[in-house]
Amino acid sequence: MALEQLSDVVQRCQALSDDSYTAQDHDVFSISGQTCIEEGNGAQVLSIVLDEKNQDMVRCMGWTLLPPLIQVLLKKRDEKLSPCLAIFNHLLQTCRPKELLIGLLEQLEHDDPDTIAESLHLLLNPLQKVLLCLGSRKASSLGMTLSSVLDQLAKLPLPHTKEQEEDDVFSLCRCCTDLIDFVKPFVHETRKTLLSSENTNNKVGEQARDQEDELQTELLKFSMKTLSHPLLELHLRDPDTLAVSPHRDFATEILNTLSAIGESLCRLVFQPLLKRKQVPGFLEEEVRYPKESLASLAHLVFVHHLAADTFPSVFSSVFCLRCNMEHVGLLLSRTEESRIQKGLELYEKSLVRLEDGSLPGDLLQIKTFLTVPQNLVKVMTMCPQHDLRTRGLKVLQLSIDKFDTEAKYNFFQYMLKTSRHSGVEGYIIKNIKVQIDAALQPGNSNVWFEGSQLLPLLRKVLSLPDGPETDLLQYLDRVMESLNLLRYLVIRDKVTDNQTGIWTELYKIEDTFLKPLRVGVNMSRAHYERELHDTRESKRGKAKEESRISVSVGSEKLPNMTSESQIQALHSALHTFDMIESVLVRIEELTGVKENL
Repeated sequence: MALEQLSDVVQRCQALSDDSYTAQDHDVFSISGQTCIEEGNGAQVLSIVLDEKNQDMVRCMGWTLLPPLIQVLLKKRDEKLSPCLAIFNHLLQTCRPKELLIGLLEQLEHDDPDTIAESLHLLLNPLQKVLLCLGSRKASSLGMTLSSVLDQLAKLPLPHTKEQEEDDVFSLCRCCTDLIDFVKPFVHETRKTLLSSENTNNKVGEQARDQEDELQTELLKFSMKTLSHPLLELHLRDPDTLAVSPHRDFATEILNTLSAIGESLCRLVFQPLLKRKQVPGFLEEEVRYPKESLASLAHLVFVHHLAADTFPSVFSSVFCLRCNMEHVGLLLSRTEESRIQKGLELYEKSLVRLEDGSLPGDLLQIKTFLTVPQNLVKVMTMCPQHDLRTRGLKVLQLSIDKFDTEAKYNFFQYMLKTSRHSGVEGYIIKNIKVQIDAALQPGNSNVWFEGSQLLPLLRKVLSLPDGPETDLLQYLDRVMESLNLLRYLVIRDKVTDNQTGIWTELYKIEDTFLKPLRVGVNMSRAHYERELHDTRESKRGKAKEESRISVSVGSEKLPNMTSESQIQALHSALHTFDMIESVLVRIEELTGVKENL
């Protein structure tokens, strides 16, 4: 039935010009032709399509046969494949490019990863041929095609292990390779025009440049988008780990594409500090050069050393760090683990190029040198991935090591003021102790960690956030490190030397820190001893309607603890107060003895 309908409409249309075909002719040809292909009558359709008398009709309506043809080609059934492939190839040569483009792009849309990969592999080459037929009018069509392809690519799962990349289990490697092959002729065309336009100033040359600016813009948008996804999501492996890496090759080709279309990789990476010239085109700079894409580019260059040979060696390590701090800050402010990891890697690679103690204090006047540590604190305290929290702490210490003494001093003050986390504050106080110890060594004297300059920092350290009512369990890390620092100072710094000024400041420390801490310990111990007594009584039979102790994680209250767990927690708290008091007593002993000398 469908074959008869197709034959009838073909015979009727043979006598008409292509502008005389009716909407009904289009519908009958499309529906009957698709049905014939679906029913396995591809050979008969092929004979109709190849008939010389039908070429006007095929040119006008043949693209509507694409859906069933592509489905057959994707399924690769031998009995139907040969005639359908012949029809497909003939349509590519005969039909109008714009209609072919629409038909092919419609067939790219899938949700199943396996189908997506096969469709991209099948259709990218035909799409390339169709676009090349559009001549100078292809820029917007290329942009639309690349956008559709990247949207499909984003649906593919990412390989997380070396074996998954080697075996290409999700076909992402093959798709990336196909994509690079797809854009090559357009990149080559843009590059050729850029080179020739340098010596062309006539009106024809200006017209050609305008057309190629559009093509260049679409290729730039494509490159920027791939830097963000998939490259910012992928874990690239070094040659030592994986000798042949399609993902690394894909990243290299994207950087080569940027260079070929006239973009300086050096300027892109250093964009935060280098004033860019006004670029004519269709995009504002923030859209033309997305910050996340530039951060991904910096990661590829400084961590994986891709295209590193194109960078001049005149840039100092400090200048590179300053530029990369913008990229690091952006990556660490994200919540995705892949971005946090790349931010930590980029920051670490930027720091290891520097000598310890080489970063001057005036760098802390630059906003990113303050916001990046804040982002690091969030990573160390809030990131669910333990490895990233640990690495964040390692990078924080590395950054501290690179500051000179003045910068360290100012950095410690800033962190104590802004971190709002007991563990981080305790870690900073431990670093302060290290710097004081270094300053007290013979021949290492410096003005920042001894004498009158040190006292304002010590006052910040030797204080309680809420006085005697400070929650000592919540601020345990800070309190213990403060006590340890004070104990170290009264042991290490003799009364007669008083290099740190601790002995002249001691009476203030007793009033603002030691006495309130003693009161706080006593109040806390009394409260928890009472809680322990009540809990034991409750356990013996005086059950309460509601447990006095609960645990909250974030804003969510966990179920009430059992009596045994409550008692264990209360004992642990009391042990903590004993530990604080023991250090307090030792400090009082040391200060009492030395003051009497």
